[in-house]
Amino acid sequence: MQTDNRVLDSMARFFTNAAGAAQAFRTEVENIVKSRLEKMVGDLDFVPREEFDAVKLMAAKAREENERLAARIVALEGKRDAKPSQSSPRPKRVDAKKRSKGKL
Repeated sequence: MQTDNRVLDSMARFFTNAAGAAQAFRTEVENIVKSRLEKMVGDLDFVPREEFDAVKLMAAKAREENERLAARIVALEGKRDAKPSQSSPRPKRVDAKKRSKGKL
């Protein structure tokens, strides 16, 4: 018992088309949102993880080098301060007025 009801057929086609249109609309909205988010993230100047890790490693090496050099400076200053002066002491300068008056 099959009936040929145009109203039901039309409604079935309408809902089928509406479901397809809704799916297409959803896909289009997702694409638009995704492209906008990618643009916003691109404008924020984020760096890739590999670059961040490389700079972090360089900073750690520079910090270690600074600490090593600081310890070397402290050691060299300690040696300099511990050494007795090897140069002969400079003679005192005689004031020109005293020299002319004969009070040397």
